[in-house]
Amino acid sequence: MKDAARLLGYFAATILFGALAAPLLFWGAQWLALHGILPVLATFDFEAFFHRALMIGALLYLWPLLRSLRIRGLRDLGLVLNPHRVRDAIAGFLLAAIPLFCCGIVLLLAGIYRLRADIPWLDIASVALTAAIVPLIEEPLFRGLFLGVLLRGSRPLVASLLSAGIFSIVHFLKAPEETTSVVSWTSGFVSIAHSLDQFAEPLLLLAGFTTLFLIGWILAEARLRTQSLWLPIGLHAGWIFAAGAFGKIAHREILALPWLGKNLQIGIVPLGVGLGTWALLRVWLRYARER
Repeated sequence: MKDAARLLGYFAATILFGALAAPLLFWGAQWLALHGILPVLATFDFEAFFHRALMIGALLYLWPLLRSLRIRGLRDLGLVLNPHRVRDAIAGFLLAAIPLFCCGIVLLLAGIYRLRADIPWLDIASVALTAAIVPLIEEPLFRGLFLGVLLRGSRPLVASLLSAGIFSIVHFLKAPEETTSVVSWTSGFVSIAHSLDQFAEPLLLLAGFTTLFLIGWILAEARLRTQSLWLPIGLHAGWIFAAGAFGKIAHREILALPWLGKNLQIGIVPLGVGLGTWALLRVWLRYARER
């Protein structure tokens, strides 16, 4: 219970920091762009800076949390050094990306999506950079720290379900883009309030939450089966890159709820793709163990 209370306090401190720091990040970026320094920063809306502020807060309060939990090394979280880290990371990337790209091809053939006239290579490069960086931050946090702490007081199945729930809630409760047009000191708290707007669409809420929950569960199993974070990092990177790159080269023609939502992460079809990746993951883990 004490560990859970510390995690809850960590979440609260991170959200508070993000709400207060996001306006400062936004104004700082606008000042840099205005003076010709990184003008691309002017193209990002406030919500992008709010998400980055949350990430900064999560990293800022990480060390105090580790000290309070008396975590001094990987073994305290049930992790070991992985001699096959490169193999696991590449395998995870392919296991996540290939089924999602195959799903995209089927959707193109079905006329639900259509290829764009011009391929935005710079945008795809930005997606690749995001796919390389975000898993290196989120996997140590969610599957490393949170799941490791939950395993200290719960069975693996219970800990996996709880960590998947945390993962899906954190990722699903996001305010829509361009929610804030005029940025003030309270804009961060407004974004938090607008993140609850999605509850007005229960079908989308259920579809999005279920898929993210499944992804979190798959990542937790990959971490538990390898006692390492490299396989989850590869899976996470593969999903980000495949979904993001497909969204840049194709646009949706038809909204086919509940089968498919606004992207390849929402709906029954993405849920089925996730289940297929889970089956492939188990086959590959059995093969790797035998080898």
